[in-house]
Amino acid sequence: MEVCLLQSLSSLFYSSRISKWLKDDHLVREGNETNWKKQYKLRHNWSKGSCDVSEILISERPSLPPMLVRLYEDIVITADKPHGLRAWIMKGSQRLLASVDLNLGGGLQEVWDAPTSLAIDNSSSNAASLRISVGFSNGRFGVYALIKEDGILTCQYMHAASSNGAVSAIAYAAPHLVTMTDAQLLSLYSFPTHSTDSDFKKDPPQLKASLKSHTAWPPLTLSIRASSSSIIISIAYALPTYLSGWSVGLQELRTSTEGTVIHSRLTSATNQGFRPLFASSSGFATPNSETDDTPSISVLHGAPPSLTKPTSLSYSHPYLLASHPDNTLTLYLVQSNDTDLVIGEGSRLWGHTSSVSGAHVGDRGKAVSVSAHGGEIRVWELEGGIGSASSKKRAAAGQTSIQIRPEPKKPEQPPGASGLSVDGSGRRRSHSDQAIDDISTTKGWVGFDEEKVVVLREKAQGTQALVVYDFS
Repeated sequence: MEVCLLQSLSSLFYSSRISKWLKDDHLVREGNETNWKKQYKLRHNWSKGSCDVSEILISERPSLPPMLVRLYEDIVITADKPHGLRAWIMKGSQRLLASVDLNLGGGLQEVWDAPTSLAIDNSSSNAASLRISVGFSNGRFGVYALIKEDGILTCQYMHAASSNGAVSAIAYAAPHLVTMTDAQLLSLYSFPTHSTDSDFKKDPPQLKASLKSHTAWPPLTLSIRASSSSIIISIAYALPTYLSGWSVGLQELRTSTEGTVIHSRLTSATNQGFRPLFASSSGFATPNSETDDTPSISVLHGAPPSLTKPTSLSYSHPYLLASHPDNTLTLYLVQSNDTDLVIGEGSRLWGHTSSVSGAHVGDRGKAVSVSAHGGEIRVWELEGGIGSASSKKRAAAGQTSIQIRPEPKKPEQPPGASGLSVDGSGRRRSHSDQAIDDISTTKGWVGFDEEKVVVLREKAQGTQALVVYDFS
């Protein structure tokens, strides 16, 4: 049998199943040459937890309320009351790129509104700029633009204050923006698309929908995704139970682009137990307390939900991950289709030796968690689901959780060559110049991408720093 090939050989691309963790569309994108040596080195370093570590001092005193941090590609955005909104470059010469004062109305620092939530619009195809949304303690929110080439941060729009409390969560996917307040009021806004918008000004948005919740408790995570015909808002939140401590809940709200609610679906993991990731003859596994170099993971079978309130939640469909102060995490698989929304049975993940202050799920089946004390960071492979054959195989080999172990590396530049002044704008230290202080507390935020993990850490003397673990 003869087969006619209608495509030229130059248009054929191959991506192995093994390289899924690298994001296939990036590796086989037409017109871009893949650096396979670099990708192999990245994969090897991630699998061993081997990396270089450096830090950027971003504040010489603690922030109240806590500093907010988000990572997008090679840029970290921070927001706090004393320093405003700042953008940091994490690649190469780590430095402060731009900053803007959040006190637009002037006045004394004592009456400034503190930022309480932060989000980055990752739906934009404009590589030259980055859109950022910030929620404040008096209920207002603002939209900012970072023009990367010029190193400029500017406020495009500032919404009026609200009587519904602080904006506790915010999500942004232009032209749509969603806020959740302390009064559990969910609001959907849409900015005009015909507009006279520029990088320096944005027309006011229209309130499309507003709904009151009676079940969403912090910590919660808010996300939004839009299609040509509808908008889907997802709210994952902590859920107190009367008999078994804390569980998690999830709500999906679908609206038309005009703001009409099409349907709302609600589910929770209440009264569900846990099933093992790797079955044993006894039906359950217990935490490994040995202090060897082998990464450990156990999954408790038949245990109730945590008796303590989760310290953080992270949701990237289908993975919902909760961290707990009892040194564990709980992983749930979410099933969502046209008719059902279900949170599967949770699996308790062991491996940390102290309270887990934060965790983050990426978009390729990988998660990173960080302990509250001592800086213990673990990488988790979630791809394939909790009960899949690949997960059981990884668990049997001890490869589901990898502890990050920094290695000293000589800096490419002399100390101070790429640093900034110590007046609060930031300075950089390398691991080979001075070891990262172990007597520190992580502030509950951790983010990562293909090449690095970034953690917000507070030192014993009160200074705050971004600690960067580079796997490249």
